[in-house]
Amino acid sequence: MSENEILYHERLKSLPTTGFFLGLTGVFTLLWFWRRSLGDFWSRLFAIFSGFFMFYVLNYRTLEIILTPQALSLRFGVFTWRVPLENIAAIEPDELPPLMRYGGAGIHGMLIGGRYRASFNFLEYPRLVLRFKRQVGPLQDLSFSTHQPEALQRLVNDLIRA
Repeated sequence: MSENEILYHERLKSLPTTGFFLGLTGVFTLLWFWRRSLGDFWSRLFAIFSGFFMFYVLNYRTLEIILTPQALSLRFGVFTWRVPLENIAAIEPDELPPLMRYGGAGIHGMLIGGRYRASFNFLEYPRLVLRFKRQVGPLQDLSFSTHQPEALQRLVNDLIRA
């Protein structure tokens, strides 16, 4: 296998997530428009939230997953996370309590079972979690959404066993 060979490539999109963030952008834009002539704290706050959610609309449209013989990479807009295969101890389905599972789309951190993880996810797709051999900063795990959790799990397991 060549170093740059792509063994798995997937792009996920979520219309409900994009619609939700677009709706929040619209609400805060309308609130800003209503208060803009006052130039007060609230008008500035509404403008900031409007910009914040517009960033979410643009940045969290597509989650891209790329597996090569060297690493698994996740990209959400301007944010990329690359995990060298040599640092993956295990890959398994990510089973979370409902409150944690539906606690947010995009990129966020959470404490699960005493382990801190980053999550690159959309709410409506199944997830996998990578357990790191060595912590990366405070992170011990990384979870992410995928259309094909079984296929990707099998590929990663084959690579980390080899």
